[in-house]
Amino acid sequence: MGGVEVFGIIGFMLACYAVVANDSIQTLGTFLSSNAKRPWWVLWIFASAILLAVLFYGYFNGQGDVAYERLDKLSVLPGEGDRTAVLMPGIQWWHALPPLVLLFLTRFGIPVSTTFLVLTLFALSGGSASDGILEKMIIKSAMGYVVAFACGAVIWIIISRTFERWVFHTKDELPWPYWITFQWLTTTFLWSQWLMQDLANIFVYLPRTVTVTGDETHVAFSLGYVIFGAVLLVAIQGYIFATRGGQIQKIVERKINTVDVRAATIVDLIYGIILFLFKEVSNVPMSTTWVFLGLLAGRELAISYVAHLREKNEAVKDVLGDAGRAFLGLIISIILAFAMPLMGTGKLPSF
Repeated sequence: MGGVEVFGIIGFMLACYAVVANDSIQTLGTFLSSNAKRPWWVLWIFASAILLAVLFYGYFNGQGDVAYERLDKLSVLPGEGDRTAVLMPGIQWWHALPPLVLLFLTRFGIPVSTTFLVLTLFALSGGSASDGILEKMIIKSAMGYVVAFACGAVIWIIISRTFERWVFHTKDELPWPYWITFQWLTTTFLWSQWLMQDLANIFVYLPRTVTVTGDETHVAFSLGYVIFGAVLLVAIQGYIFATRGGQIQKIVERKINTVDVRAATIVDLIYGIILFLFKEVSNVPMSTTWVFLGLLAGRELAISYVAHLREKNEAVKDVLGDAGRAFLGLIISIILAFAMPLMGTGKLPSF
């Protein structure tokens, strides 16, 4: 096994843990909070079944593309005309560093965008063929935050006075069975949409067969790598579920009513719809973290100003804190993307 493959496997394994520990909790956080009394392994089996279904559906339906076209623009194949070849991503030690940094930041409960932290380095190292990808990622992610914030604000301005107050004042009552069923259905939808967006952040480290036909690029992974990734992701997810989400889960639990199955269901449904719409817009990778934080921000402000279930200043401080940490993650990502290759090749400027 060559050096490139070694660092690719290391980066892949680190990315598996980092993505599950950071991003998936932003997707499954409300599900974990509102099902805290259920055995963790029941929730793990449920989420893992969806994970496996999405992975192998992508493999068989997408002719090997488990990244759901998110790596098409980052898989640059030299040459001209129609061509097919196995692309070795050219992984160096600095490519494996971003998920390690993500693990460090996750320990402090910082909701960093995995898309920026991991894919930025690949976007900037792809040469002229990947020019402009970083800008497109930032623009699409910023649009995701704005759209999610607006949706959260408008929807919860409408429902906060009645629905959220009802949830708040009846939170000690047993939820009706149909709410539980509805939540598990919406979680299935949301979790699958998130996976289709963020599996690219993991599989970018692995070799893949790239086929260029005209202006279209198709990416395919070997079945062995897909099975290896599936086993690793399921195992890591089991650990995260057993520890009830870790530090990132606290971001969700700080929000009003998120431990209630009824409120959590509405959040999951809206979040899933937004991810689905942006997935259909283009295959440019985007930050699901920004969408998540935007939705919670709009929701939290609407609830505090309309339903008065939380102090306004406290809600504003919480929202600004989350946004600030997300922006910090973007800055760290860009610094790493520029500095790591220079450091690794000894070309870092001296002052």
